[in-house]
Amino acid sequence: MFLFLIGFSISSIGHNVGNAITWNREISRVIYQRCASCHREGGTSFSLMQYRDVQPRAVDIKESVLSRRMPPWGAVKGFGDFRNDQGLSQAELELIVDWVDSDTPKGNNPNALPKEPKFDNPDTFRLRKNGISVSGDLTLDRRLSLDGLFPLKVLSGTSARIVAFLPDGEITPLLWLYEYKDAYRHPFLFRRPIDLPAGTVIHGVPKNATIALIPIK
Repeated sequence: MFLFLIGFSISSIGHNVGNAITWNREISRVIYQRCASCHREGGTSFSLMQYRDVQPRAVDIKESVLSRRMPPWGAVKGFGDFRNDQGLSQAELELIVDWVDSDTPKGNNPNALPKEPKFDNPDTFRLRKNGISVSGDLTLDRRLSLDGLFPLKVLSGTSARIVAFLPDGEITPLLWLYEYKDAYRHPFLFRRPIDLPAGTVIHGVPKNATIALIPIK
């Protein structure tokens, strides 16, 4: 019985090690997809492209993703549906937390590590001429097919819940800025256009801020 228990314990440990979350297999993929556009050589922040870059910062990374400070999406997830959302999914967040809590294993199989992504210099977003600037509440005087929103002037640290009150009483969530950082300014582009009839009230934009409504071309 004693020998049986020893064998069982050893096999269980081996199974757990084999299923461990590692840099090579899981974490590198999350970092490359969600973080590397900024955290790389030539990017806007320190590199996180290699294990030796990430491991010493693991605890800070965990705290940053748990608080949703990073990646700096700047809006509450689930309030509006955006095609360019760079925020971590709950599954990705849990992967990082579990990896840090299990002492950041690198992994023994270098072949599991994906190739480092390459990035072109991103094009600066340019608001189209038919964009509509909003400060405070605005009532639409015509139908609008809305492609997204762009913060033209928003103070860093601002939180604002922006919604559309439709004439029939329906409320459509547009964007919930949370502790916004102007240094990471970017458009918020909907996964599908939102049709807003004339008479819709855009509500929630602070009077000291300016948000542009981006119509479909």
